[in-house]
Amino acid sequence: MKKENEFFREIDIEFLIHELKDPVAVIETGVRTLLERRETHGPLSARQEKTLKRVLRNAQKARSMMYGLLEIGRSQAGCFACSSFQLVPTIQDTLMQAVESVCPPVFDQINSLDSPEETLAFLSSQSIYIHLDSEVSRLELNQDEVKFRQIAGNLIKNALHHRKQRVDIGLGCRNKMIWLEVSDDGPGIDAEHHEMVFRRYTQVNASNALSRSGHGLGLAGALILAQSMGGTIKIISQKGKGATFRLTLPLAPLVLQTGEIL
Repeated sequence: MKKENEFFREIDIEFLIHELKDPVAVIETGVRTLLERRETHGPLSARQEKTLKRVLRNAQKARSMMYGLLEIGRSQAGCFACSSFQLVPTIQDTLMQAVESVCPPVFDQINSLDSPEETLAFLSSQSIYIHLDSEVSRLELNQDEVKFRQIAGNLIKNALHHRKQRVDIGLGCRNKMIWLEVSDDGPGIDAEHHEMVFRRYTQVNASNALSRSGHGLGLAGALILAQSMGGTIKIISQKGKGATFRLTLPLAPLVLQTGEIL
């Protein structure tokens, strides 16, 4: 009975996501039209433009969350679309998307910059740092890029959300395994609660008690995706001393003798 209930719950969630995709797309398209076709729809005041941009960001965030949930379901069903992609540009692009979602004013200022060097310098001025091992600059992964972006995005957004001032993003490779470390200087988590942060629908707040302030799907979903791709996520944290989440992932998916992807 438990498995049957879980099956119908998953079906209901997937059906709900598919039903929500169209109205969210309509909202996004409508707002884009007002912002981009002012010659036919009329001028906007600065306040109206700011409000519409906020609506657009949140519509895009909702769409991203829905597709993210679908990716978790696909990974559990063994559905992958592996291809080769460069690691560093992908992480940099994912970081920009995370900043747009969590720190819109910072993202708006980045949009006015002319070069990648200026962007990195500005991010550093905002205490957001990227540290690259020399061997990863041209490194390519042969993995499911959509799932990888979702994992990295969840880790980065989690750090941006909980930081006091600083976020550090590190990339490296060893023994055909890449690693991504995302650290923040936030409230940290006691060791006894480390496993809890990867459970669905639970969160740990600054006092290390269960919180209902969010749905708690980000890190839980990231771990499910990482494990489905042959990797894992571990947490290094103490209360009051920030947190580091370390993703390790093979350069290419592991293939079983049956030909299935592990």
